[in-house]
Amino acid sequence: MSTKETKRILPDTASTQAILESISDGVFTVDSNWVVTSFNRAAEAITGIPREEALGRLCSEVFRSSMCEGTCALRATLETGSPVIGKSCFIVRADGARIPISVSTAVLRDGNGTIIGGAETFRDLSEVEALRQELKGRCQVGDLVSHSPAMRPIFDLIPAVAASSCAVLILGETGTGKELLARAIHNAGPRAQKPFVAVNCGALPDNLLESELFGYKKGAFTGAVKDKPGRFALAHGGTLLLDEIGEISPALQVRLLRVLQEQTYEPLGSTRSERTDARIIAATNRNLPDMAQKGAFREDLFYRINVIRMDLPPLRQRREDIPLLVEHFVDRFNHLQGRDVAGVSPDALGLLMTHPWPGNVRELENVMERAFVVCADHWIEIHHLPPEFRSARAVPTEPSTDMTQRRRLMEEETILSALRRNRFNRAAAARDLGIHKTTLYRKIKSLHIPLPDEDGRSGMTREP
Repeated sequence: MSTKETKRILPDTASTQAILESISDGVFTVDSNWVVTSFNRAAEAITGIPREEALGRLCSEVFRSSMCEGTCALRATLETGSPVIGKSCFIVRADGARIPISVSTAVLRDGNGTIIGGAETFRDLSEVEALRQELKGRCQVGDLVSHSPAMRPIFDLIPAVAASSCAVLILGETGTGKELLARAIHNAGPRAQKPFVAVNCGALPDNLLESELFGYKKGAFTGAVKDKPGRFALAHGGTLLLDEIGEISPALQVRLLRVLQEQTYEPLGSTRSERTDARIIAATNRNLPDMAQKGAFREDLFYRINVIRMDLPPLRQRREDIPLLVEHFVDRFNHLQGRDVAGVSPDALGLLMTHPWPGNVRELENVMERAFVVCADHWIEIHHLPPEFRSARAVPTEPSTDMTQRRRLMEEETILSALRRNRFNRAAAARDLGIHKTTLYRKIKSLHIPLPDEDGRSGMTREP
């Protein structure tokens, strides 16, 4: 073979090195003994290891990855000859920081096709992961899921409320997630490692509720054969949720007020007061301010628990959350039941979007759980929903008109949600939706979506 032919076949080492030094992905190569033979500039920056320290060392000593123990992507490639593309893992930098990366691998061959080693490229996903966590934080706190503007004040308030120890009153219809919000507050604060204790005040008569809250001593009544701590004692140092507090009697309201004022209580049959350090969160689906004004609930107790008030909006006021909640429940039930349901069909989602949801998020959760039971397919369709959903579809109009209206409502809700998230900046909302801004303008006009007089760019007045 001539020298000219050899130059044409063999790579230009200087050119290859220049290319490797210019790219932002880390690249290193190893020989058949797993010794690092090259290490580019980006690999130095991502790992924090200088090139002179990496060259000549074993790959496992340099590239400390979560895949090094038995699931090494490069080893799998060298054993099978098949490349690995975009496998996620993390590495530990020289300074001890844990960095998320994606890895791709390939084999290196000589001019005869013999494998002489391997190459691995890796990309730093720190910014992507940070953005993902930020976006996740915007729509989920604990098990409370939402990206509705109606829920934004709640999400913004949680960190400050969690850091304090003052009483909180959560108001909302049945099924809106009052206990989830209470747990989110507890878990986000300094009491997270202490107990979270919930008691439904409307489920027990007064005498039983009193013993549940304050406990009793041996011999306090017939059948009290030993001491029993109450919920206040069990929640010491943690959080006590008094759910459905609007149901308790005036007599018990008096006792509860004294506990909240003095931070002490007396178990039934005891002659000595005990102190409590439980943070109180009260919740109800009743209009407690109206009840206090009309004398149906003690005003002094209301003011004691109403230090911070959080009103959970019903699901019908945040319909843009329905697709997000549906996705959340699909993931949850797939995990719990070992299923692989892909999601909900557009037609079924259209029915879910137009349902009034008197039971709110709890009702939606029950509907999704039922759908998982009856669905043997990959997608949840209309016939997997409860009968009342299917009968609501059969209104005395043309079938196509009924579905068109539902899709129109879904589209309107989706566009409105994007506009609100971007403060009615149409260009930003279009990017959010993944459509051109002229398409968004056309849809806004055709759907007759009302817009404010000012857009979200710079407070400029909207053009007529």
